[in-house]
Amino acid sequence: MEKRVEQLLNNIGKIIVGKEETIKNIVAALLCNGHVLIEDVPGVGKTRLVSALAASLNGKFNRIQLTPDIMPSDIVGFSTPDRNTGELKYHEGVAVCNFLLADEINRASSKSQSALLEVMEEHQITIDGKTIVLPSPFMVLATQNHIETYGTYHLPEAQMDRFIMRVSMGYPTKSEEKQILEYQSKPISELSNVMNTEDIIELQKEVEDVKVTEKLKDYIVNIVEFTRNSPDITLGISPRGSIALYKASKAMAFMEDREYVLPDDIKKIAKNVLAHRIILSANGRANFKDETEVIDYVLNMVEVPVANEV
Repeated sequence: MEKRVEQLLNNIGKIIVGKEETIKNIVAALLCNGHVLIEDVPGVGKTRLVSALAASLNGKFNRIQLTPDIMPSDIVGFSTPDRNTGELKYHEGVAVCNFLLADEINRASSKSQSALLEVMEEHQITIDGKTIVLPSPFMVLATQNHIETYGTYHLPEAQMDRFIMRVSMGYPTKSEEKQILEYQSKPISELSNVMNTEDIIELQKEVEDVKVTEKLKDYIVNIVEFTRNSPDITLGISPRGSIALYKASKAMAFMEDREYVLPDDIKKIAKNVLAHRIILSANGRANFKDETEVIDYVLNMVEVPVANEV
């Protein structure tokens, strides 16, 4: 594994027990300059994981607990006239940071959810005709409980598409939960900074240089195309989804200290990148448990390039 990435993963692992795959996927999203939706039940460590990531990277970390009464101005900021000059003075919202934790994003109103769209896509805020460029790197990590939906608002597909991947924490094993009982008293502040924001920007540039052959580009396009023509899927993967899979596979290869992508990199990350971007048809809901199972089926159906072709 790439040494700097391994150091970051190990540092987060001092606080978060037994979620190596989830941590690795979130770091991969960071290396792609993307955003992550963390979907799980309450109490499994979603917020603690994001806090540990921010503490390890010495970036500016803001958190907002989203509720129906949160206003867009709470997220993007607002302007007020200066009493002396009469000029508009901008007051920062929580989005002006490196890492924004949007807790329970599906409890925010549609207006507040929409306020995140430009922030997530353009990494900037436009207010009163002025553009405020957000710090780099910038990453939104949003959480939602997909089980308990009372008092929540559905995330529109356009917004779901902005997340490069969706991950889940899951319940710990018995041995992991015993460790959690010991670790729970460790404050996040004990974590040391193993990287700064300039290091992350440099890593992101190195990820862009990872090579993807024409055969593997065809493989990604074939996976996406299959979802658009399947009778089990009403809404297939958009071009933004194929770009996300392309970028994420490069990040996975980089984390394994390789300068080139293998088919396994694509297959390993495909479910996290693609499952939240599709909508099942009635036929699909009858045949499959959920979207993740459909992506498994798609991966089994699409021909994988053999080693000597890659």
